[in-house]
Amino acid sequence: MDYANRGRPPQKKGKKSAPKGRKPAGKKGGKPVPWGMLIIACVVVAGFVWFLATISGKSEQPTVTTEQALPVPAEQPQAQPESTLPDKPDERWQYIEELENHEVQVDVPEREIGPPKLMQCGSFRQLDDANTLKARIAMAGLESQVRESNGSNGRWYRVILGPYETKRDAERDRHKLQRVQVFNCQIWNWNL
Repeated sequence: MDYANRGRPPQKKGKKSAPKGRKPAGKKGGKPVPWGMLIIACVVVAGFVWFLATISGKSEQPTVTTEQALPVPAEQPQAQPESTLPDKPDERWQYIEELENHEVQVDVPEREIGPPKLMQCGSFRQLDDANTLKARIAMAGLESQVRESNGSNGRWYRVILGPYETKRDAERDRHKLQRVQVFNCQIWNWNL
């Protein structure tokens, strides 16, 4: 069926109603013009134009010179241009030689080395789990140990690294382990 060429359906005779969504043509039901806003906008535009006109005229005003009020000396001595520069003055600074020959002495206190540090990365009930973690640590290039400990709550297998002389050395290894996804390593002051 051809929708473009089909005709419009015949309208019922009698009462003619406006199509839906349209207002009747006889009534002007538009919104009232906001005269107050229109007047304020005109005043603002006029003020802006006046401002631009006043600042543009100020740059064209001639400057006032008072050459006539200045007394002119009767005779001006002519200065002779010097063709040579004055001699370079001697340097009075001695700090250059002093700094080259000076030695700075700083008192650095020795760090107190405490008890050896051990790092525990895991504690397991099964030896196979502890050996698995030991292998992951070995893949990071570090050497660990599995130690068995018997306590009141049974047998545990601890995976430890160390001993380290300083905590900084232990922290360095802990950061290496974190890069290979081995977390929860804790540094303790333990004696062997």
